[in-house]
Amino acid sequence: NQAKQSEAFEGHIANINNLVEQKKLMVVGPLGQNENGYRGIFILDVSTFETAKELLKSDPALENKFLEAELFYWYGSAALPKYLNVADKVWKIKS
Repeated sequence: NQAKQSEAFEGHIANINNLVEQKKLMVVGPLGQNENGYRGIFILDVSTFETAKELLKSDPALENKFLEAELFYWYGSAALPKYLNVADKVWKIKS
């Protein structure tokens, strides 16, 4: 159903904004075409898969099976949380 899908993706965007406000989502964005068909990436600031799974339960696009999450451990720079403080200052268009 197109209306349900549209509503789920609106909720997906709202959920992204909520996770950013909570300082749990460090990086988010679409991916280019790839052999796995992955559409996007979230880098969450959590220490366990269980915590990540709990946060992702709040996403209606995942809940309604329009998207599927695959979790990986990732280790990056300790400075990554500083990215959020700078990101809003470099957007070309602010809403």
